Amino acid sequence: MRTRLTFPLFCLIGLILFISCGKTEKAITDEDGVSTVLPEEENEVSVMRLEYTDFHHELIANGTVSSQNKADLKFQTQENVAAIYVKNGDKVSKGQKIAMLDQFKLQNTMAQANDNLERARLELQDVLIGQGYAVGDTAKVPKEVLKLAKVKSNYDQSEIQYGLAEYNLKNSVLYAPFDGVIANLFTKTHNIPNASEPFCTVVDNSRPEADFMILESELPVIRIGDKVQVSSFSISNYAAEGRVTEINPVIDKNGMVRIKAVISNPGSRLFEGMNIKIKLQRSLGKQLVIPKEALVLRTNKKVVFTYRDGMAMWVYVQTGLENSTGYVVTEGLAEGDSVIYEGNINLAHETPVIIK
Repeated sequence: MRTRLTFPLFCLIGLILFISCGKTEKAITDEDGVSTVLPEEENEVSVMRLEYTDFHHELIANGTVSSQNKADLKFQTQENVAAIYVKNGDKVSKGQKIAMLDQFKLQNTMAQANDNLERARLELQDVLIGQGYAVGDTAKVPKEVLKLAKVKSNYDQSEIQYGLAEYNLKNSVLYAPFDGVIANLFTKTHNIPNASEPFCTVVDNSRPEADFMILESELPVIRIGDKVQVSSFSISNYAAEGRVTEINPVIDKNGMVRIKAVISNPGSRLFEGMNIKIKLQRSLGKQLVIPKEALVLRTNKKVVFTYRDGMAMWVYVQTGLENSTGYVVTEGLAEGDSVIYEGNINLAHETPVIIK
């Protein structure tokens, strides 16, 4: 009876052990298969050697274009416009005729004024002869006597009227005061120009000015003669260069300072009043500069990863000035350090890395 029970029990135990060993081996095999299919990824990074390089401090501001030479031209009398020789956008040279008023009334007024002046001159001579002075020799006439004679002959008044008529006739034709471009010309011929508005404007766009504002805190890093780069919001792939020519020594209520820079304008593509972006650059000599991509934030602190012996080393840093491409490092790094600037977003301290 005891023998019959022992054998089946032994077989059952052996069967259970066999199945258990088979399952364990399969699990190990599965685990080995997963580790083979999904290997651990290596962190590839790009590294640069930190050296002292020339650093150009940049200020970015928005501004407008204004012309150094700009003249609003107006007629001095109210007459019909007889002729207009230019249109908006035309280039003109200094002294070029722009427009002319009807000449008939102005020439008649000039002729009458000339006639009245001649009559007054004769009256003056008669008065002086009557007082015993020679004709045409007014140098020997006492000032008081000559003054009284001019009043009696109406000579001064006639001379004033003649000068006014001559002035109006001369200014009935508008000429360009300098080389430039015609703008704001809206009056048509055979019409009387609006006396309250300029007839047209002559604008010199060859060397315009960039007018912009900077913060009071940025004032110490800007000097007369600093280089600026100007680009237009409306013209793609276009930039012009210039130099700072004027720093207004007054800070407004918003803590801003007005700056002017004269810029070159190849092709005259920058127009009066155009909105522009100004980038001001000033060399601050040799500095330790890292790319902006190298700086990351960890718990709101500035961190740079350096490469050492196949690992990324976490370094706290302090930065100073910056421009569009990099930061000046003031604390934490030294010349010769290998700075990781690419592939550093998800790194931790002493993470194994390989250089691309």
